[in-house]
Amino acid sequence: MDLMEYQAKELFALHGVPVLPGETVEVAEAARGVAERIGKPVVVKAQVKTGGRGKAGGVQLADTPDEAVAKAEHILGLDIKGHVVHKVLVTEASDIDVEYYVSFLLDRSNRSYLAMASAEGGMEIEQLAVQRPEALARIAVDPLAGCDEAKAREIVEAARIPADVADEVTRILLAMWQVFVQEEATLVEINPLCRTPDGRIVALDGKVTLDDNAEFRHRDVFASYADVVAADDLEGRAKAKGLNYVKLDGQVGIIGNGAGLVMSTLDVVAYAGEGHGGVKPANFLDIGGGASAQVMADGLEIILSDPDVRSVFVNVFGGITACDAVANGIVQALRMLGETATKPLVVRLDGNNVEEGRRILAEADHPLVTIVDTMDGAAAKAAELAAGAA
Repeated sequence: MDLMEYQAKELFALHGVPVLPGETVEVAEAARGVAERIGKPVVVKAQVKTGGRGKAGGVQLADTPDEAVAKAEHILGLDIKGHVVHKVLVTEASDIDVEYYVSFLLDRSNRSYLAMASAEGGMEIEQLAVQRPEALARIAVDPLAGCDEAKAREIVEAARIPADVADEVTRILLAMWQVFVQEEATLVEINPLCRTPDGRIVALDGKVTLDDNAEFRHRDVFASYADVVAADDLEGRAKAKGLNYVKLDGQVGIIGNGAGLVMSTLDVVAYAGEGHGGVKPANFLDIGGGASAQVMADGLEIILSDPDVRSVFVNVFGGITACDAVANGIVQALRMLGETATKPLVVRLDGNNVEEGRRILAEADHPLVTIVDTMDGAAAKAAELAAGAA
């Protein structure tokens, strides 16, 4: 479960990671009281589970309580990449001297933990990793040994964190590790970890992802944070419909049956997109084995309501659910969605009853549907359509 910034900071504070004072509000006028209690200029920050808040106008400085109300009024209700803002964090504003980056995450490929850190925080870490990989330290953390003081100092040194703040950053890394292991997280990230002009080191932003498989050991945490998924949040709506959906920052909507097939589909779309202006997958959506008309309609409705999506790739291998049933599901789903379905669909079917499935789609002759026989060909077509709709 991905947490919002304010939730991540609550866990940070609980384990001794320094954060600035702040409160969340859902009504703009309530921002006045928070700003008055803080008694300093504040930052009003949209609380949504996606990046790019600043570029979308979801992070704004307010010098006075009146300004805090105006900024909150502007941000509440804002749509940021398909996530509608229902709550804002009003927190103390801080001058920034230097920004650092620190994180712990689950390294699935090596079946271990990984610490990443850099003396150059604040920017997109993915961008830094590509443009200047030498500036991002990657330190393996043994799951059994964990992160003790010696390991934390190794991380600080590898990241080239200045000596005058090394002790404090080491302490923060040890506190972050407690968040990581005690809360059973798969990601704990601070970007930026800020040094203020007066020498304080504070977490200005934070990301935490909790392991859903550990929910039974942390029912209080999951229960307290479960109600923040807004009814019109894409992931929240998908969860309510029983769909296994994850929002990504791309343009090609993905529907597949089986997690392995969907993961492969993400890869081939990303590869195909390199030849079409960098088009990427917009989501992970696994409809499982039961691709009924209702399940397909629910999946398409979620994906088509994502404003970032320009085309949809339906990639299904017929097994227990045969391709003819999937094809009928697609036809009926499009009929159910009616005029709300406006973006092109590329459909690739293979496996049990594939010829009958393709015949059903061809006979339906829906203007939005393009049938492609191969997975690579379908990915290329979906990327091409998404690029053309830019």
